[in-house]
Amino acid sequence: MNSANPVPALPSADIEALLARHNADPHALVQMLRELQALHGWLPRQNLAQIAQALSLTLAHVEGVAGFYRFFHMQPVGSYRILFSDNITDRMLGSEEMLRHLCHLLKVAPRQTRSDGRVSVATTSCTGLCDQGPALLVNHQQVVTRLTPNRVKHLAELIEQQVPVNQWPADWSRVEDHIWLTDVKLGAQPEPGQALASAVARGPLAVLDEIKRAKLRGRGGAGYATGTKWQLCRNAPGQTHYVVCNADEGEPGTFKDRVLLTRCADAVIEGMTIGALVVGARQGFIYLRGEYTYLLSHLNAVLERRRAQNLLGQAILGKAGFDFDISIHVGAGAYVCGEESALIESLEGKRGTPRIRPPFPVERGYLGQPTTVNNVETFCAATHIALNGGVWWSGIGTAQSTGTKIHSVSGDCERPGIYEYPFGTRIGRILEDCGAKDTQAVQVGGPSGVCLSASEFGRRVGFEDVPTAGAFMVFDRSRDMFEVARNFAHFFAHESCGFCTPCRVGSELVVRRLDKLQRGHGSSQDIDELHELDKLMHGATHCGLGAAACNPLRDTIAKFRPAYERHLKSLHFVPGFDLDAELSQARLATARDDAGAHLETLL
Repeated sequence: MNSANPVPALPSADIEALLARHNADPHALVQMLRELQALHGWLPRQNLAQIAQALSLTLAHVEGVAGFYRFFHMQPVGSYRILFSDNITDRMLGSEEMLRHLCHLLKVAPRQTRSDGRVSVATTSCTGLCDQGPALLVNHQQVVTRLTPNRVKHLAELIEQQVPVNQWPADWSRVEDHIWLTDVKLGAQPEPGQALASAVARGPLAVLDEIKRAKLRGRGGAGYATGTKWQLCRNAPGQTHYVVCNADEGEPGTFKDRVLLTRCADAVIEGMTIGALVVGARQGFIYLRGEYTYLLSHLNAVLERRRAQNLLGQAILGKAGFDFDISIHVGAGAYVCGEESALIESLEGKRGTPRIRPPFPVERGYLGQPTTVNNVETFCAATHIALNGGVWWSGIGTAQSTGTKIHSVSGDCERPGIYEYPFGTRIGRILEDCGAKDTQAVQVGGPSGVCLSASEFGRRVGFEDVPTAGAFMVFDRSRDMFEVARNFAHFFAHESCGFCTPCRVGSELVVRRLDKLQRGHGSSQDIDELHELDKLMHGATHCGLGAAACNPLRDTIAKFRPAYERHLKSLHFVPGFDLDAELSQARLATARDDAGAHLETLL
């Protein structure tokens, strides 16, 4: 594909086949765009117009949806689209240097498409492979893990030789689970259907009671009571009810759901089916993050096997009226879709803009019907509770945080990977188990979580102390915590959906201030301004993304202020640019050699 001579749009017959596969359903628009791009490499306007006409949508709407997701391209990009993970842990492993080296070998500028249209190289926020980075994505589908300079050199050679991606060395795309410590969820797995049979025997109300007795709280970060959510959905009036599994774990540093979907897919799907029994749903969705597209065939195979075992479909386990099936919706690169209402908007084929609540999804969710959205780990827990009972589960962990929590450990440690502990486990215990040395900070829960200093390693994981969505990023004393916070700030600015001004503008202002400090033009006034931006964004944004965007900034300024002060040029105001240098061209044009001295006098 050549950017100067774009490949013609797909023939009408191919577009018609694409529409037929999705029954010309406008709610499947995101999936149609994903499949169109997989065929063509990008999204030609002519094809978007054909889809819009067939779905009775405006071209502006279709282009608006395509433009929202960062994995969609409405202009030609490289036949090999290389995206390096830009997460801080990948940077710590040398991803920036490897990106520059690959660009040098391929003679292409970062974020540009080479003139022959063969390749483009850029970054993406996080690939969910923090335990085996540096990592990258090829054409938004295939991963390459454990990058080294030699692997980068070989990769460049394969691209120049135009070797198809599916013929690259298989070892490059090996994704390991790296499970170091297991407990009830990652330990011995129940036989498929075992927990479901127990739930059917108990009946939906009795299962709901067990979930409540277990005091199960959502594992996606917010910690809402699962039993309450299911009951509200069950009782909400509506023609039909839906169950949605949120597998869009876009929080940098988190990869536990990737491992659960790989190792324990039956337990996750069984939990969804148990949830459907309770709330009365006939249809479910797994919203799979775009970076995990490589898991799609594996998950579809599990679904097909479960249908053959009468664990999905009509009259499940022979129970008349218990009809439930699951479809997989693959995301297209939008962190904000991890928020449940934004996820539902995406499921409906729209931009992933969070909704105003109330009404909540349990009242009016997918297609305006009652919908329960739960995390991958939550559904996995529900399977074990249905099998072993709520009293058993509530006996693990703490009074307010029952059961276990899976942690994705990455960064400066000897054994990055997956660790499962009962709630109430000490932060220091996790550091000891993963082989962390000389640790100065831990970011718990990802960028939107909390940053802990060494004096806090005696604190414990739990909703009553240190809540977490699962990320556990370790930084030793060689790391600059200012640079960690700056990386997180760039992440939030990049991932803002742009809907509300406080987040859209505020996150960009935070980035500009931090970049100014990084360039050595900072002053104490800039740090004061960052404090003010934090207060503004925390109380004025439309959704939780903007409210949490300054969390790492607030924590690192409070606990690692010297890291910021090392970047200060003065204790007084310092402009973010050199005014004398900016006027240099004007001096040349007017032959005013004394302009610099005159300007100095004025200042």
